Amino acid sequence: MESRKQIGKLLVDSGIISAKTLERALTIQKGSGKRLGALLREMGIVTEQEITDALACQFNLRTVRNFADHPFSKKLLGLISPELALEKTIFPLKYHDGTLAIATLDPFDHETLSQLAQKTGMRIYLALSTKKDIIAAVEKHYMIREEENCLKKKILLIDDSPVFTKVLDASLTKEGYEVLIAGDGVEGLKLALMHHPSLILCDLFLPRMDGYNFILAMKEHSEIAGIPVILVTSKASLEEENLALKAGFIDFIGKPVLPARVIARVQRALATDEIHHQKETGNPYGADLRHSTKAACRASVQRREGVGRVDGKLPRSKQQ
Repeated sequence: MESRKQIGKLLVDSGIISAKTLERALTIQKGSGKRLGALLREMGIVTEQEITDALACQFNLRTVRNFADHPFSKKLLGLISPELALEKTIFPLKYHDGTLAIATLDPFDHETLSQLAQKTGMRIYLALSTKKDIIAAVEKHYMIREEENCLKKKILLIDDSPVFTKVLDASLTKEGYEVLIAGDGVEGLKLALMHHPSLILCDLFLPRMDGYNFILAMKEHSEIAGIPVILVTSKASLEEENLALKAGFIDFIGKPVLPARVIARVQRALATDEIHHQKETGNPYGADLRHSTKAACRASVQRREGVGRVDGKLPRSKQQ
């Protein structure tokens, strides 16, 4: 017997619909290409939750409801991309001892579940939920992060000292910036062209291309020529500072440096650049502009589309 008829029988056996209603629905369904559950919902005969409960009963699965307000760890959310969560209407609930529990409305999507198991290396435990509950959770936990990523300022560090970049990376990341790192001027130029950072911190003495040649190379590319660059160097002298400013660097920081000092200079440089940009564009409303950017980020995520009461126990997680 086909799975859709099993669902129909299950709805009849549970008293949700009558046998005659099922018979009429199956007749209408012929040639429509629609699943019985979807058709019954369109006809207003059953609710989405009733279909979910019927499927859960059929496959001996748990159901989850109203879980959007639950806290979920970044590590857990990282197991499923925002794009996949929206496209397949799934959401990660818990993981423990090699088992990943996900909310889904389609237990028949074996291809997605198999790919997810292969990608994560975990066994997949299904819990059924309604589309409304899953989308609410995706919007709250994934879209906000996507908006934050859109709004994050990117800082490019160009320095051949791993110790220096590691310290600054940690400090800048803690302040909410997204940090890109290059070990020489050539690599730095490539990253600048690829990512268009908001600000660049560049060492003077670099392999392959030093700081002065780097800023000259930047000016040859109109798309990145306007990015502010701060020179960071151990050759800290008044003469060197004057040369740096004449070359086009917006600021000069002598080594050794304190992370707090660098952060202060970064914040000042970004604020100055934003004011300059507002004057050029004639938009004095920085907050309104940021709000529009946030809305655009949300819209871009939404365009890709086309946890609360738990009925039963899910595997407990040590990670959440």
